[in-house]
Amino acid sequence: MRMHNADETCGIAQAAVVLGDWWNVLVLREIARGHVRFDALAAEIGLSRNVLTERLGRLVARGVLRRSLYQRRPVRYEYLLTDAGGALLPLLVAMQDWGDRWVLGDGGLTATSTADGAEHARVHALVGTRLPDGIALPGAQGARSAALPLVSAEARATVLFTYPGTGVDWGDPPIPGAPGCTLENRLFRDAWPDFQRAGVDVRGVSTQFAHEQAEFARAEEVPYALLSDAAHRLAAALRLPTFRGAGRLRHKRLVLIADAERTVRHALFPVVDIPHAVDESLRLAAACTRTP
Repeated sequence: MRMHNADETCGIAQAAVVLGDWWNVLVLREIARGHVRFDALAAEIGLSRNVLTERLGRLVARGVLRRSLYQRRPVRYEYLLTDAGGALLPLLVAMQDWGDRWVLGDGGLTATSTADGAEHARVHALVGTRLPDGIALPGAQGARSAALPLVSAEARATVLFTYPGTGVDWGDPPIPGAPGCTLENRLFRDAWPDFQRAGVDVRGVSTQFAHEQAEFARAEEVPYALLSDAAHRLAAALRLPTFRGAGRLRHKRLVLIADAERTVRHALFPVVDIPHAVDESLRLAAACTRTP
């Protein structure tokens, strides 16, 4: 890419050189989603093998990806994000958020969605797919904090619910669909014994920092894990819908129900009736534990 002399000190221009063109962006999108092997990337993107080889080589040379050998005969590599590549995930999520709002949407700021929109289609397309391997998010559960996987290894099913954030001023008038996060957590907390009896774990996810979640968990006596997606790893991996509110990108409210093999069995989105969504989560997750 030809650059003007003034671009030498411009971070935007230098980032544009690394990203190159839209194929590189799509390659990064798919690797964030867990498609890290060559054939999977080619199938998902629809890119010719020669062009994909060139793009992967360029991203490795730029330090965004690294190759990891997984087969010796014949030699095969996985392409994984480096620290520099992982730092691009918030950019990918911000691009998706912009596209959802200004290209696929009507430009309105909202924390919910319509039943015929692109976000609705993406979320419900997750049903039948497996949650990606290797994603562990900083977690806060009472006084304990540690990186936790998306799905509990001990439970027969896991309810994974995303929410915008607790203790946030959503403005006046508030952003549609944003309020209610404290209520939602309290309802899951109160229903926790029923989830336990059914062999179901519950995990809440927001883009708040782990220390913010830990403070809330202690104050509200939240018995299940709260996971921090402040680095947007989960949002990028699942292409989850977001909105910008109170200074950061935030998850829109939804519920995913996964079985013990990490397969998404049900998706609730948009969530407009919070008490109903909590009750429905328990009903659907309990049914998953009884399915042979």
